[in-house]
Parts: sequence; structure tokens; C-alpha cells
Amino acid sequence: MSSRPVPVSRKAPARVWQRMLSGRRLDLLDPSPVDIEVDDIAHGLARVARWNGQTIGDHAFSVAQHSVVVESICGLLEPGLRPGERLMALHHDAAEYVIGDMISPFKAVLGDGYKDIENRLSEAIHIRFGLPARMPESLKRLIKRADHICAWYEATQLAGFGTTEADRFFGSPPRSIRLELDPQAPTLAQKTFIDRHETLLAEKETRR
Repeated sequence: MSSRPVPVSRKAPARVWQRMLSGRRLDLLDPSPVDIEVDDIAHGLARVARWNGQTIGDHAFSVAQHSVVVESICGLLEPGLRPGERLMALHHDAAEYVIGDMISPFKAVLGDGYKDIENRLSEAIHIRFGLPARMPESLKRLIKRADHICAWYEATQLAGFGTTEADRFFGSPPRSIRLELDPQAPTLAQKTFIDRHETLLAEKETRR
């Protein structure tokens, strides 16, 4: 009686790409600038919640709305910023349209692997819109400062932090900058992000 060979199980390779609503298929490990569209970025960011959604209001405070506020703060801190620099500020969290907005403690747990994927996506996004692949250190510092100012107001107005606790994590914001944050519906946050992107991109092209 002959015995048949036992079939060997062959697992399909893990999928490392995501299909976007634009029809683009973005490889997460090797993202190509040609597969990046601002509509996909805005759509995704408008539906990614800051603070893991633990904020007051009828809508989450989205990364899209946060990004627009941070870019505006950068302009207040450094009025002479060029349109391309402001565009990089607008897109400072753009990679999160793919990987989501993870809170800082969780990023620390994941370590360098998460940061590497985030950096690859950010570089591809920059190249797609005619920006330097890597952001200058001076601009990074400015955006970080603006990000902390925005986070302080988000924390105290939306996320239940007291001012003393927010001061400890984000530093006290300058008295010259006052924000009143009202979480937007996703469709409005998406449109606002796209409108600002298109304005800055047009200004950047005009100043070439």
C-alpha cells in the first residue's frame, strides 16, 4: 500500500502594503512618493484621533486639525518661514495617516522599528511634494516647540489635564499665543487640511 506525501504548508508572505481610497497601493516598508496623494493623507488624518480619542466634544480632535494648528503656531513663532517650511510643518505628522497616532509611552515601548517606518513614510511624503527628504534640525526644533504648545492646549481644554500637569509634560506656552480649540467633524478637518496644503504648495511653486 503506497502512502501519499503529506502536503507541506506554505504560508503566503505577509502583506506590507495598504490600499488607499485613491486606488494607490502604498508599501509600508518601501513607500514610493508616486503612491502618495494628499487626498489620502487628509482623509486618513481627519479620522485619526489625538489622545487615543480621550477628549471631550462630539468629535475627536483629529491629527488633521492638530497639524493645521501646529503649522499656524510655527508661523506665529517664526513669521519669516518660507512656504516650503510651513508645508513641512503642516505634514509633520502626515505619516500617521498610515500608522496612526500612537501615544508617546507606546512609541517608547516599540522603539526604533516604529521610528524607522515613520521616517521612511515622512521622507516619501516630502519628496512627493517637492520638499527636502529630511527636515533641517532648526525646523524640527521649531515644529517641536509648536507641537508642545498645541499639545498643552489640547491637554488642558480637551483631555482633562490640569495646567500644572500640562506644564510638566509640555512646558508652559508663551503668553503671546492663546488658542481656543473646538474639535471639527472629520469632513471639515479633511477639507481644511487640503485647502491649507494647496495654498502652501502654490505659494512654494510661485517663489521658485
